[in-house]
Order: sequence, then structure tokens, then C-alpha cells
Amino acid sequence: MEEIKEERPLNFIEKIIEDDLKNGRVPNNEIVTRFPPEPNGYLHIGHIKSICINFGLAQKYGGRCHLRLDDTNPAKEETEYIDSIKEDIKWLGFDWGKYEYYASDYYDQLYEIAVRLIKEGKAYVDSLSAEEMKEYRGTLTEPGKNSPDRDRPIEENLRLFEEMREGKYPEGAYTLRAKIDMASPNINMRDPALYRIKYATHPRTGDKWCIYPMYDFTHPISDAIEGITHSICTLEFEDHRPAYDWATSIDGIEHTPHQYEFARLNINYLLMSKRKLLYLVNNNFVTGWDDPRMPTVSGIRRRGYSPESMKDFVSRVGVAKVEGVVDYSLMEFCVREDLNKRAKRLMAVLDPVLVIIDNYPEGKVEYFEAENNPEDENSGVHKVAFSKNIFIEREDFMENPVKGYHRLYIGNEIRLKHAYYITATSVDKDEDGKIIAVHATYDPESKGGTTADGRKVRGTSHWVSKDHALVAEVRQYDKLFKAENPGAQTGNYLDDLNPDSLIVIEKAYIEEEAANAKVGDYLQFIRNGYYCVDSKDSRPEHMVFNRTCTLKDSWAKQKAKMGL
Repeated sequence: MEEIKEERPLNFIEKIIEDDLKNGRVPNNEIVTRFPPEPNGYLHIGHIKSICINFGLAQKYGGRCHLRLDDTNPAKEETEYIDSIKEDIKWLGFDWGKYEYYASDYYDQLYEIAVRLIKEGKAYVDSLSAEEMKEYRGTLTEPGKNSPDRDRPIEENLRLFEEMREGKYPEGAYTLRAKIDMASPNINMRDPALYRIKYATHPRTGDKWCIYPMYDFTHPISDAIEGITHSICTLEFEDHRPAYDWATSIDGIEHTPHQYEFARLNINYLLMSKRKLLYLVNNNFVTGWDDPRMPTVSGIRRRGYSPESMKDFVSRVGVAKVEGVVDYSLMEFCVREDLNKRAKRLMAVLDPVLVIIDNYPEGKVEYFEAENNPEDENSGVHKVAFSKNIFIEREDFMENPVKGYHRLYIGNEIRLKHAYYITATSVDKDEDGKIIAVHATYDPESKGGTTADGRKVRGTSHWVSKDHALVAEVRQYDKLFKAENPGAQTGNYLDDLNPDSLIVIEKAYIEEEAANAKVGDYLQFIRNGYYCVDSKDSRPEHMVFNRTCTLKDSWAKQKAKMGL
């Protein structure tokens, strides 16, 4: 019987698009969207939602999505950020093809439009300082006041604006403002700034310009020039929509795009403010923008998240018009769901205790077959070496077992995954009483985990052969912040940094197959979690593995209930 797939209902943007297509409101019947990031930092998880919406809609409706870098603030922009943005989008599986644009592509046109507005009496050069402009702007309940320069003669405005361009005035001396309505109930319409003086070398235009257009002027006109049909942005721009509509209605602009707002992606335990993330980077709270604890796309990529899992995550979150907070656990659920299907299974011992199998022949080595992924029948198998001396996790042995403990203890028999049944017989301790070795015997008839008499054991442990293990560094990553809403209690998000967000295990023992792992591979260290090869610090002679996320651990839950 053919599987019936339940179709997802249309979100509100898809309904708008389908209605526009049906009623002939889309030029050439071609949907054109754009993803317009500012190259002033690395993209974060919140941007993934916007990327998936804009590129996804273009794919669904057979249109195109532009990548447009909003490079209007050269003081904060770097080529490094531009390159990282492109890499992140491609990692997610999207491609803008030939449709790569920059706001700076339109600087000449924007300047000409500004001059035209001055000539038409719709813009003026203002000498108010930033503080004075804020004072004149008014409040949400009180109208603003006209600037003393609002009625400056057109010819004087043209001269001053040209002199601003020529670099005759310092930063802050003048701004060009639109002449709209200082009594407007929307503060964004109270004569917004169109241009400001900024002496900074631009990554693309160099020192050609020392005046730069403002976002609310640049963005809508760029959309219009590119023929964007649906300008999709987050809800914080809803109050800016009148300014968007004003800019696209300027005489001479032929195409009129429309703006639609959706709820951005908010996740508890995470900060997604570029300013705050930059502070963490610059003050060495993290190792860089791509630190695996950072909510940046480069950070989660280095941590081992898959692009498929993140696209699944934003799909589950959906597209809505009301702000909300998504639980971090949902994101990790999506990561686990995806990695469970693709991760290669390996055995790794992170906190080792030596087990000496006394009745196993000295010098003998056996190799057992281990499946690479039980969820994928085509994933194949690999060989695991077994010998007299093995490591198991220290928590897998308890000298004085508590009720409900089914792993190794004196007199108890357990199964070694893929190998034999063993029974603990005694322990060796150091002078401080710490167990340094467990002695055991094995049942030669239990090879592969079955016995002739059919007896069963309740406990199973993973292990690695001491003489065949890859010794590697393992970085146990956790949430960067320990509070759901960092800074909510004290007003300082730094107070909620998690001191255990990174625990480094300098010597972990992993089965030798791990030496073949490379950057981009997805791994599961059985019972320990999902891992990946670190893309920056790992080398063949010193491999480094990052924990992507933990596994669900029934015994850990049981220990918590028992207060252990």
C-alpha cells in the first residue's frame, strides 16, 4: 500500500504568495525573494530561519532568491564576514547562483535619488546632533518638533549635500533627512535620516564615498531595483514598513515591492544579538565566532550539527506572526533524530578503568565485526580489536553496587558489546584506595554475545582494547549559558555563563577505526553521545573530537532519581 504523506498546511506568507499569483499581482508570474544580511558579524541560528524561508519559497514557487549583502556601514563590515555568510548559506544547501548583490552596487543610484528628493523639497540637510535629533523626535505619545534646518533653501541643501560628499565636514556635522511628518504617530516617519557622514574605508568601494545611505532608505530601494516581489523580514521591522512604503513610492522608482513580517527565531539558553556575541569573542569568553558553544552557523557546524537537522528544526518551528520562545531541547531533538540515521557508531571510553581478563591468552588479538549504523542497512561494518587488557568506563564498575545496578561488579557477569561475557573477580587499588584495575574472567563460549546454554545478562558495556585504542582529545561541549534567559535575573548576561560549557578530556580511548574519521563525518560514541572531528585543531597525530550533543541515558535518569 502506498504511503500517504500528510501535507503541511500553508503558512501565512505562502497564502499571500499563492493569492498574489492567482490574481496576477506578480510581474512575469515569477516570485523573487532575497536574503539581505549585514556583513558585520557571523550568521547565527536565527538567520537559518530567514534563509530557509526566503530560499525555500523561491524553490517552492519556481522563482529565485537573491543574496544581497547590506554593506551600508563600512566601520563594522569585513570581507571575513562576507565570506562566512556565503559559506553558511551553501552549507545549508542553498545557492543564489548569479544573483549576488550588494547595497553598495546601488550607491550611485541612491545618491541620485537623494539629490532628486532635495530638488523636489522632500529632503533637507540637518545640522542637529544625534542627541538633539533624539530630543526633537518626540516620544510615542508626544509629536516631534521640526528641526530649525527643515526649511533650509533647496539650493543650500544641494550645496551642503555635495560638500558632505566631498568630505568637507566631520562626522556628525550634518545628516540628510527626509521631509515627511514630525507629528506622525510612527516615529520612523518623523523625518528619518537618509545619509550620514562616515569616514571609513569600505570593503568594496574603498574611499570613494564618505557619506553612506541609511538602512531604511537603502533596503527598500535595493528591493525595488532588483525586482523583489516579496520582501520578507522579521517582526521588529513591522514599524518600519511605512518608511519602506515611502521609499518605494518615490517618483521614478518603477517597481513596488511589498514587505511582510514573520516572528524571528528565539531559543531559550541562547543569545542571538550580534553585539553581545561580538563582545564574547573580543573578550575571549569563547575562542572565536566559530567556537562550538556559539549559536553561530559556523559554530554549530564545527560542533557537528547537520544542515538537514537545522532545516528540520526551523520547519517544525513554523512561520508565524506572533513572537515566542522555542525550547532548546527541540533543536537538540532534531539534531539527534537526524544524526541517529547518519552517524557511524564507534566505541569510546572517556573515563577509563583498566579491565584485565586473567584467563584470556597473553598476546592474543581477535577482531570482531561491528555495524557502522544499525539504522542504515547499507552502512556496512568495521573491525574492532579485542585483547587481554581493555578499558571500560569507570561508571560501568561499582565495587559496592546499589539496587538496580546491572553493570560490572564483583561476581556479576556482563556482556562486552560485540565480544564476550565477562565476570569481575577482584580489583587492584592505589595507595589512596582508588581502583586502578578490575580483574575478570571471560567465557570463551560466549563469543559474539551468545552462549550455548542460552543464558542472558542484563548489563552491557562498551570497551576498547588498551593496546589498539586511538588516544585522542575529546571536548565535551554544553550550553554556553546556564539560564534560560541569560541576564534576566541580574541584568548582565555574563553572570549566567556556564562554567561547565566546555570540559576537555585530554586522553580518551577510542577504537582505532576513529583514526579514519575526517572533518564532516558524523559519529556516535556509543552511550556517550554524538561527536565530530574538530575542523580547526584536529590533526592526524593529535585528533580532537567535539561532542555535538548527548544521548538519552536511562541509567543517568535512574541515578538522578536515586540521588546518586
